[in-house]
Amino acid sequence: ALDTLCSSCFLLLFSHVAYGDLSYSFPEEMKRGSVIGNLAKDLGLETGALSNRRARIDTDGTDKRYCDINLNNGELTVADRIDREELCEEKASCILKHELVLENPLELHRISLHIQDVNDNSPQFKEGLINIEIHELADRGARFVIEEAHDADVGQNSVQQYSLKNNDNFILAANGNTIHLILDKELDREKKQEINLLLTALDGGSPQRSGTVVIHVTVLDANDNEPVFSQAVYKASLPENSPVDTVVVTVSATDADEGINGDVTYEFGHVTENVKKMFSIDSKSGEIRVIGAVDYESTTSYEIRVKAKDGLGLSSYAKTIISITDVNDNAPVVKLKSLTNPIPEDTTAGTEVGIINVQDRDSERNRQVRCSIQQGAPFKLVPSIKNYYSLVTTGQLDRELVSEYNITITATDEGSPPLSSSKTVQLSVADVNDNPPVFEEQSYSAYVSENNKPGSTLCSVTARDPDWRQNGTVIYSLLPGEVNGAPVSSYVSVNGDTGVIHAVRSFDYEQFRSFKVQVMARDNGSPPLSSNVTVSVFVSDVNDNSPQILYPAPEGNSFMTELVPKAAHGGSLVSKVIAVDADSGQNAWLSYEIVKSTDPGLFTIGVHSGEIRTQRDISESDSMKQNLIVAVKDNGQPSLSATCSMYLLISDNLAEVPELKDISYDEKNSKLTSYLIIALVSVSTFFLTFIIIILGVRFCRRRKPRLLFDGAVAIPSAYLPPNYADVDGTGTLRSAYNYDAYLTTGSRTSDFKFVTSYNDNTLPADQTLRKSPSDFADVFGDLDESSEVRVAYLPSHFTPKNTCLIPPETTLITSADIYIPLCLWTDCVSVIIPQPCNMQLQNFSCVKL
Repeated sequence: ALDTLCSSCFLLLFSHVAYGDLSYSFPEEMKRGSVIGNLAKDLGLETGALSNRRARIDTDGTDKRYCDINLNNGELTVADRIDREELCEEKASCILKHELVLENPLELHRISLHIQDVNDNSPQFKEGLINIEIHELADRGARFVIEEAHDADVGQNSVQQYSLKNNDNFILAANGNTIHLILDKELDREKKQEINLLLTALDGGSPQRSGTVVIHVTVLDANDNEPVFSQAVYKASLPENSPVDTVVVTVSATDADEGINGDVTYEFGHVTENVKKMFSIDSKSGEIRVIGAVDYESTTSYEIRVKAKDGLGLSSYAKTIISITDVNDNAPVVKLKSLTNPIPEDTTAGTEVGIINVQDRDSERNRQVRCSIQQGAPFKLVPSIKNYYSLVTTGQLDRELVSEYNITITATDEGSPPLSSSKTVQLSVADVNDNPPVFEEQSYSAYVSENNKPGSTLCSVTARDPDWRQNGTVIYSLLPGEVNGAPVSSYVSVNGDTGVIHAVRSFDYEQFRSFKVQVMARDNGSPPLSSNVTVSVFVSDVNDNSPQILYPAPEGNSFMTELVPKAAHGGSLVSKVIAVDADSGQNAWLSYEIVKSTDPGLFTIGVHSGEIRTQRDISESDSMKQNLIVAVKDNGQPSLSATCSMYLLISDNLAEVPELKDISYDEKNSKLTSYLIIALVSVSTFFLTFIIIILGVRFCRRRKPRLLFDGAVAIPSAYLPPNYADVDGTGTLRSAYNYDAYLTTGSRTSDFKFVTSYNDNTLPADQTLRKSPSDFADVFGDLDESSEVRVAYLPSHFTPKNTCLIPPETTLITSADIYIPLCLWTDCVSVIIPQPCNMQLQNFSCVKL
């Protein structure tokens, strides 16, 4: 029957009102899920638009939501049981306020739900039995007020009529809410002391509902005055949250009768259960007091019916209207309706990231709310529709500076005193790959000793990327390049995860001393960002090269002989050992030492210069043949060394020399060697005499004896280290002892010698001590292939100081036989070549040493 009633009474009323208001009318007690209307159709929107714009239903001032929206088809449906009597009590109009919120862009539509009453409540009398005492002397037509029946429904569904079961004495008269029982025939207590009447109340619903009450009439003696209230309507104002036992209003009624007939008592007439929980009335004094929590937001006014009754049952009624005044007892409530989280750090200023709703259940000024946001955060609140605010950005975000914001939104009403509440919104900033890796240093230097093991660690580079996760993950790699013509990857490698640089091969300081590589650090972002850094690798020297003796030539390669005049005094320079070391620094610092000699006390050698000098004057008792073994050591750890043999002849005349090429020194076979020399001299006396005569004639023409050089004194360029160079000014040869000497090949007859000095600087690493015949052409001029020149070298102590005179009677040799040994003498500072010479040397004066 209820379904039929709902179907017949369902009247759906929809109308557009100003500012986008929607209004629907439907009966109460509809089942959950019942369709109220179609919002999409009524708003002229496509069905899918509600879902795309995140449509939702918000309530107005209450936390309970009675309807919902189907985002798929746009239908507005019943979400919870709707009881009009519970929501609106006796109000004729029952309206629920809801709001439809659409986002992106934000729209707000107010929805008014008019709840139509359904006849689901029967009329009820306050009491199941009404007792009336009537004096038997009551006149015909006397009226007795009967408390009306109450029906929770309203309008047509409320009580519409009353009926009284047929009886002999009374009839019923109803006028609005006032019911009178009229005495139609006088009572006779002696005949009938009690009369029971059945009163029925009928509503106007369909189907019709009814309620009954029994009126028990007791016939008494006459009581002809009923209580009379001082005023028909009492009005009072009560602030909400008034304490319990507060007196709201006092009603007063008087009765003209005396005694028990004039004793008046008070009670509530028919009131709702809510009134009974909120107020009480003193039956003797008529004071109405507060017994519950008064809340303006729940009910703004109460209408209470008060009954005054005398001792014999006569009564009257008055109305009391209590208005509840609002007190600022509700703080604003901040609700987060929508939030975009996390926010990309490249979000532009002015972007909406959230929607905030602020509500206050108070009224008037107490309901006015101001909303603010904390200072310092790059966000602000922009007022939108009604009590909605948009949370928008005000500046550029940077996750690397601030990765998370705790935004406190404070809402304050304008009550007195004002109330406020806050809500903290947590916003995270999403990372964007906007930072390239940055190396901790602008450049890196790695130091490694030569002969290192492949795979050894050189150094480590570190780059930091403040971005997050893959945007901040750094990968290292080598940039393409070349070192000495080879790919850089064949020299070093880098660990892509740790940035540790390893050596791929073993390095040789003598090949290269340093090189540079470019390391790139790249992140894993999209697109990836990168940066480069230069790593300079310096190879340090290790003492892995032994000294190389340039002069005299190493044993087994040549036979070196020096002539020492007998008149040489102590301290005279007789020869010089020249050596080089391909290493660098202290590894190339050389020291010289005579480890073996024929006469240990006769000669000494400069520890650092390698100059061999006499320690004392040469005496006649000294052996003509002096053999020296010289050791050259470097200053490395451990030290490396090399040895050479030096053969010296103490003689002023070559005639005294038996056979130069037979002179050698061997400590173990020194006696055997002497015997062999004597034997050879004896056998070859005639031949040697002839040689000595020729040599004597030649030497007699000169004022001083000359030094003879064996043809093998020429030092081939192969003895020079291929990459010998000075390092930081610590080379093995000082500029004062760097010479070029040009000789011809041959035997003891080779006596051409021309001395020049090298530049003050030491030899570059890519040069050697080689000279070609073409080089001589640049110095001496164009030589005819047939021209011959022989120049003899005479030490300064045989001639005037610092001058080496060259006689014109020189033996001619061909220029094609020129070799390059090193000069062994330092006393001569210039060489003068006088005329005549069969060479084009007119412009040549001297060579400085």
